Amino acid sequence: MRTTVPVVAVVVAVAALVVPGVSSAAPAATVRWVECPADVVAPGVECGTLRVPLDYREPDGRRIEVTISRLASKNPAKRRGVLLTNPGGPSEGLTFPADLRRGGLPQSVLDAYDVIGVDPRGIGRSTPVTCDLTEEQRNAGSVPPYAVTPADVRKRAVEAETIARKCAASPTADLLPHNTTANIARDLDLIRAALGERTASFLGYSYGTYLGAVYTALFPRTTDRVVLDSNLGAGGWDVEGGRMYARGVEDAFPDFAKWAAAHPEYGLGGTPELVRAKYFDLAGRLDRTPVQGISGPLFRMLTFVGLYAGGDAAFGAMAANWRALDTDTPLPPGPSPDLSRLESLISGRFHVMCGDSRWPTSVATYERNVAVDRVHYPMFGAAAANVYPCAFWPDPVEQPVRISDRGPRNVLMVQNERDPATPLAGALSTRRAFGDRAAMLTIDHAGHGAYLFAGNTCANDKVTAYLLGGQRPAHDVACAAEAHSPAATGIPAIG
Repeated sequence: MRTTVPVVAVVVAVAALVVPGVSSAAPAATVRWVECPADVVAPGVECGTLRVPLDYREPDGRRIEVTISRLASKNPAKRRGVLLTNPGGPSEGLTFPADLRRGGLPQSVLDAYDVIGVDPRGIGRSTPVTCDLTEEQRNAGSVPPYAVTPADVRKRAVEAETIARKCAASPTADLLPHNTTANIARDLDLIRAALGERTASFLGYSYGTYLGAVYTALFPRTTDRVVLDSNLGAGGWDVEGGRMYARGVEDAFPDFAKWAAAHPEYGLGGTPELVRAKYFDLAGRLDRTPVQGISGPLFRMLTFVGLYAGGDAAFGAMAANWRALDTDTPLPPGPSPDLSRLESLISGRFHVMCGDSRWPTSVATYERNVAVDRVHYPMFGAAAANVYPCAFWPDPVEQPVRISDRGPRNVLMVQNERDPATPLAGALSTRRAFGDRAAMLTIDHAGHGAYLFAGNTCANDKVTAYLLGGQRPAHDVACAAEAHSPAATGIPAIG
């Protein structure tokens, strides 16, 4: 049965917010609670909107809406505040509190916090942006295709420039300079203040780790307990962050190769080395002759997606697809994703990643990067280093926020050792940038997502203890693999 949340204005006097690097202060904000969208309705979840400055340098100027959700604590005696969340992406986050509850977020954490979900500016039910992308451009996603030849880089450059031009000419192009991670972080602090909280805790995954890092860098005194899970590098999703996918695939693939070698029913090779050889054999054959609409670049992308999810179910589905392509038998049926809001998602994602930092503008730079990474990371390097629309984007309106050791020791980083999307090497750069502000918890596990996702009791217990009691490890800690710990179920993929 659909639940209706009454429309009620929650009027909260908010202290003037001084934006770092900006002399003006934002005016008082309020949350306006409204009926949740039909696909967000879940027991105990309510939704609201908050009007925030489009440009924090002009706090009295134009305002846009940010839509939030709240899974409120039902235990006033144990409630300690709010937990802002972000599932990565950048992507929609309104359903994330309910997703976390369904995925095993402990009742003790649900008692301690009102768990807050946010659709970041530009995405989903917040004031959306559009690039007027074609169906093909939307479905291609945000990671470039594998460049089989040098000419493919130049071809991709034309496609990427077309996307950038469409974004710059779209009906929402005036929002483009202001949909950045720094402004999303400023929105988070206004949400905190509008909810009447002196401080807010934060749980972010994947891209959400960079958002959380920027948030606590800008607002070290109003961020409480900060958990960053599956970490981007200190520069966020910049050109080097994009290239990190190549390192991640090389790190994570041996887990699948070992699994496939132990399952001879798929016929992919009796040793991990033979499974790796099968990957290159299939990719080369599909480069020459696609099978059932699957080309070599698409095969590599689908393999990346399988490694991203990790675990027996994802490995089994990936192995079944490999076998079908190897033998030219019908591909197994797969899930049908919801593509209804893909335009806002992909357009909003380009706005943020391209607006956060300056990317190389020379196509020759990408040709060199692809040539280098094809050698160093042959499985996926020629995709990760390929051209993004960011190469043709306007210059950012502000410098990237520097992640540093200035602030309280309130950051707990959580990281799988073999993550295909946000590899350990990138996480270590963020760990170094934070210095004494952070401690890092690494897990002997492959896949994207650790807390609740990896099914590692050691890691889950340590993160939960930090959220509840503030007992952050004094030093970096490693959690061993736990063969029989099931990963969370019912929680969608992050990032």
